[in-house]
Amino acid sequence: MAQKYVSILQAMQQGSGSVSIHGWVWRERGSNKLKFVTLRDSTQVIQCVFEAVDFASRWSEIDKIQVEAALEITGEIKKDERAPTGYEIHVTDFTVVGKSENFPIGKDLSVEFLADNRHLWLRSRKMTAMLKIRSTVFGAIDEYFKGEGFYEYHSPIFQAVQCEGGSELFKVDYFGRKDIFLAQTWQLYAEPAIFALEKIYTIAPSFRAEKSVTSRHLTEYWHAEMEMAWSTFADIQMHGEKLLKHIFTRVLEKNRGELEILGRDVSKLEPIVTKPFIHMTYTDALKILKEKCGMDIEWGKDLRTIEEERLSSLYDVPVICSNYPKKVKAFYMKEDPADPRTVQGCDFLAPEGFGEIIGGSQREEDLEEIKKRLVEQGEKPEEYEFYLDTRRYGSVPHGGFGLGVERVIRWVCGFDTIKDAIPFPRNPERFKP
Repeated sequence: MAQKYVSILQAMQQGSGSVSIHGWVWRERGSNKLKFVTLRDSTQVIQCVFEAVDFASRWSEIDKIQVEAALEITGEIKKDERAPTGYEIHVTDFTVVGKSENFPIGKDLSVEFLADNRHLWLRSRKMTAMLKIRSTVFGAIDEYFKGEGFYEYHSPIFQAVQCEGGSELFKVDYFGRKDIFLAQTWQLYAEPAIFALEKIYTIAPSFRAEKSVTSRHLTEYWHAEMEMAWSTFADIQMHGEKLLKHIFTRVLEKNRGELEILGRDVSKLEPIVTKPFIHMTYTDALKILKEKCGMDIEWGKDLRTIEEERLSSLYDVPVICSNYPKKVKAFYMKEDPADPRTVQGCDFLAPEGFGEIIGGSQREEDLEEIKKRLVEQGEKPEEYEFYLDTRRYGSVPHGGFGLGVERVIRWVCGFDTIKDAIPFPRNPERFKP
């Protein structure tokens, strides 16, 4: 009969008696009489004790066990307050499933070395904690939208028109064609689908050819986007706030252990769930920045990272900043009827200096206005004919937003850099492993 293995967490929950577990060596130390191996799996770590008197004929094998060797272990589990996680297994039998010699990841290594060995660094407790939180975040996004009656929808990665700006496009050789790009966003291909499904969302990779090597930019990242027919601008902001609250609720429910491993102060996350977000216009933001931060910004200039960080640092919940100047926003954003200089667009700025998390808007539904805006921005309307058709046949008020998933994960985890929020980060300087 095959041996039944349980997870380390399940073994700890059992608390006593015989257990069989398998995992990888996280730490090891010992003498000629005792060997202490801290084994890890995806659920927890536990100290396992080998005594020489029990393994006289196999002690040389035990003595050679190194960090990251894969083991199967059977033994007696008991509580022990001195052990790293409060439990200890006295080993009665073991199998070395996979040897490991001179594992290169240890303490006090450079960021560059860890990046070069990312495939191994993923095994660290920090990265494992991030990966679990990341899984919760993705699941919460999916759960929220399905719970709100949205359909999951997918748009092409290869696209023939740009949406966010030509300088940030990755051009690809598409069977000899040079005018095809990797998707910056699903939006131009999502809007046609709302006339069929009305409320749609996606979680998909997006690509930005930004040469910025900063703590908040990646060239390949995961994008959670939504689009809905019959919306108002207030609807878009409402869904953004509810989505973030749902994400943080799920993380606080499921990942407090991982947050503790990361040293994250959960008291800074709890207000996101319990308090309403701050609403202000771009014009209000300029006044606040001048009065409270001593930053005098000319009306009409977009907010830079430093200004977003200073503004959001004044609050313990996100700031929803709306009604930006039309000239600094995309052609598809709808003018505000009360102030045609501005658009019904918004950015969600996270506290603690984590910056923009969501960008959204009510979309312009008027065909002629869109053509005009495209020309103003140096684009050729004839290249957007498929998109313009959505305004020719039954156009309705609609809007949507995009959320940078890694930016949310970085914020949740409290990381200094967004590169720690994804298994294999990509930026202008990093494309492998």
